[in-house]
Amino acid sequence: MDEELKKEIRKMALQNAFEHGGETRDKIILGKILGTKPEFRSKVKEISGDISEIVSIVNQLSLEEQEMEIKKKFPEILIPKEKIVEREGLPELKDAEQGKVITRFPPEPNGYPHIGHAKAAIINSEYAKMYGGKFILRMDDTNPEAERMEYHAAIKVGLEWLGIEFDIVKSTSDDMELFYEKGMELINLGKAYVCTCKREDVSKNRRERKACKCSKEDIEKNNKNWEKMNNKFKPGDAIVRFRGDMKADNAVMRDPVLFRIIEGKHYTLGEKYRIWPSYDMAVAIEDSIDGVTHAYRSKEFELRKELIDAILDALNMRKPAQGFFSRLEFKGMPISKRIIKPLIEEGKVTWYDDPRLPTLEALRRRGIKPEAIRKFIMSLGLTKANTLAPFDALEAFNRKFVDADSIRLFMVNNAKKLSVKNLPISSVEISNHPINDMGKRTIEIDGNFYISGEDAQTIKEGSQIRLLGLGNIHITKQGIELEGEFVENGDTKDIPKIQWVPQKTAHMIKMIIPKTLFIGDEFNEDSLEELDVYTEPHYLQLKEGEEVQFVRFGYCRKDSQNQAIFTHK
Repeated sequence: MDEELKKEIRKMALQNAFEHGGETRDKIILGKILGTKPEFRSKVKEISGDISEIVSIVNQLSLEEQEMEIKKKFPEILIPKEKIVEREGLPELKDAEQGKVITRFPPEPNGYPHIGHAKAAIINSEYAKMYGGKFILRMDDTNPEAERMEYHAAIKVGLEWLGIEFDIVKSTSDDMELFYEKGMELINLGKAYVCTCKREDVSKNRRERKACKCSKEDIEKNNKNWEKMNNKFKPGDAIVRFRGDMKADNAVMRDPVLFRIIEGKHYTLGEKYRIWPSYDMAVAIEDSIDGVTHAYRSKEFELRKELIDAILDALNMRKPAQGFFSRLEFKGMPISKRIIKPLIEEGKVTWYDDPRLPTLEALRRRGIKPEAIRKFIMSLGLTKANTLAPFDALEAFNRKFVDADSIRLFMVNNAKKLSVKNLPISSVEISNHPINDMGKRTIEIDGNFYISGEDAQTIKEGSQIRLLGLGNIHITKQGIELEGEFVENGDTKDIPKIQWVPQKTAHMIKMIIPKTLFIGDEFNEDSLEELDVYTEPHYLQLKEGEEVQFVRFGYCRKDSQNQAIFTHK
């Protein structure tokens, strides 16, 4: 055994012992090693001796000595684990009246919805419910180059899956004529101007906090240039800028863009318009005219609050209260479409429903329940502290929802044959759930079984095992294949309990195991594990998408008749 593996075993033994009163066991550490390093499943006999030796040495140490060694060699063990504490409800809204609160969720249809979208939608939806108000879904579709009907539809499907209901559904582009009216109003008030400077010059001036010559043009000239934007200027030739403050510390306020020329074909409006409002212009006007009382969004928009308020003040329009919360991502699972799209194009992930991704399509396919997502998001509250959550925080919530409804089935990996003589029965009836009444299933048996290769390696000739739900077996031969005899009224104490499937009716499926997609900034080439496993024929009776718990393996979702996706332990 190499020194690195010995070090890892010692670390695991120290941690487990320290967490359990100073003592651990060989089997526990063996299980942990095989769980993190599956390549050693075929070498159990080779590593068991070293594990026993290391465990024995660790157990001889006092708690104080264990702690001292951990502090010196493995201090990361003592770092408190991140905890997600479940909360009930959201904090009260300031100046909110029952029945008069209006919130909104304005996603841009430029990609598939992800866990970050879910957070924004759920928070705003919950506030509307809290106050008996209204909730608006507004597609922020004012960039025809990036937006597609495919994404528009995907967002609606994702929100429907989350169980989110809307009182009003609209698109920002519904109000294009109003944006033009308000844009002209700002120009005529001297609050906006048409800028024909080159893009690089605009950026340079904003960095250096210098006004450009265009800002000094009179209203008449700006009106003429606005008309040219409609029919003469090309994309990049001219933009409409808000007259903010070029000396402002908040860079957002340094004469930002309100309108730009885009000649791309809009997915619903076609080529009807070529001048399109910026996000800041559109969201300000829309929130005001839609009656939004409280607009909550992720904190990357916080600096834009000043601009949105300034636009509405300039137009003498009603301002909504604005609130902000942290962006939500999982460790090793980036949400940016700039990262995800190339992964798909390069074939590193299959599509937006790849179970390694944080998209709603992927979470659904992986077996994460929408109820769990809601509970998880509500547990985070409205903190603005960066939320880079471990995925197992969501798993903890999901486990509560899948456990009660998940049928238990046997499944074996790296199958080894076991032949049993003297079976007194030809079928066995097993409960589908250990606690809840989910019925029973009958398994036909003929004495020929598959058991897992991991279990087979620990079985010794002359020993007894217990086939779960069936009975004790005395092992008469241990080799490439195992042989045994049925034992009537066998003792169950201190006997290995082993799952099994009948050889004759065993159904082979591919088990997909998603793992961390990125380690640091590097794509994890081992982020997807695939196992060929055997399960009971009852698997074929499950509906596609149904959750199942494979005994001693974990919760999985039936992806198809021949494939399951590992959800979590």
